[in-house]
Order: sequence, then structure tokens, then C-alpha cells
Amino acid sequence: MKKTMLFGALMLLASAGFAQESRQDASVSAIGVFAPQVNGNAVQANASSTIGFLGSYRYMLTPRSALELNYSFAQYSTRYSTSFLPNVRIHTRQQEITGAYVFNFRSYRNFNPFLEAGVGGLIFTPLRDYGTTNFDTKQNTNIGALFGGGVAYELSPSWDVRVQYRGFFVKTPDFGLTNFKTNRWEVISLPAVGVAYHF
Repeated sequence: MKKTMLFGALMLLASAGFAQESRQDASVSAIGVFAPQVNGNAVQANASSTIGFLGSYRYMLTPRSALELNYSFAQYSTRYSTSFLPNVRIHTRQQEITGAYVFNFRSYRNFNPFLEAGVGGLIFTPLRDYGTTNFDTKQNTNIGALFGGGVAYELSPSWDVRVQYRGFFVKTPDFGLTNFKTNRWEVISLPAVGVAYHF
């Protein structure tokens, strides 16, 4: 009996130690993509709103600080209007590759708020299909800044639900066409809801 109790106590200590050593997590999220109307250089650009996918990996440097890598994917329609071309549509694939620093605040019960900031690129790829009316377009890779914050609700030591606002400050794509150059920057909002697994 004593051996069984001792074994049980050792297992609890080992599992607690393992939980404290959890320094990494991977998450999957659904994101919304909301871009503002952009006006500049006699060009107006409008992107439709859509839903996409976000995958993230975090490595905890300290209990409060982490580094994060992100990849997101979404597709939507971008419409350009100029005095010569009143309605040009481009079916657009948007991909995000970013790195960020994450600061975690003191947790309150099971709620763990955080802020993040980083840099990376958005890849805007024109899809040559029925949703595109101008095929003389090229892929843009635009470098910008990621910022945001959110809260993680801990379901267990291994799982949490994560809700966050993410914004990306980036130059509006022109797809390699002079007629589509707005020479403006925009903030694309990428709010996300997902789950994270800690290991």
C-alpha cells in the first residue's frame, strides 16, 4: 500500500513538472479578412471580406515572453476602379508569413491576455480564373508590420481557446500594373478564433 501511494505521489510530481516544462504550443484558427477601401493616385481599390485559415507556433522564452511564427491563407476578390478602367476584378489569394514577439500578461483565473507585434510579408497572388477580368497581372510580396492582442482561455494544461485581433500594416497591392498603383498603405484586419495545444 505504501509503495502504491509513493508511486502515485511520484507520478503526480512528474506530471506537474512536465506541465510546467511545456514551453511550446501550436494553434489553428479561423480568421476573418477585412480590408478598407483605398483611394490614391486616381485609383480606388476594394477587397471583399472573407474567411481564411491561420496556423501558428509559439516558443516560450520566459513565462511572459514568447516568439511566434504564423502562416495564414485566404481568397477573395479585389476590385479596382480608375477613370479608364471602371471595374477590374482580380481573384486574389493572400498568404501571410510572419514572425512576432508575444508578451503575456498576468493570468486571471483561466484567462491569459497577451499582446503581439512583428514583421513579415503578405503574398498577393492573382488567380487566373472566372473571377479575374485582367490576366496581365503579377504576384506581389509586400513587407509590413503585424500587431494585435487577445486572450487565451485555458481549458486544461494542454489546451486553450484563443481569441485575438490581428492587424497587418502593408502597402496596397498593385499586381504589377501601373494603372493599379494607389501608393497607399492600409491596415488589413485579421481577427482570429482557434484552439492551441501546449507541448
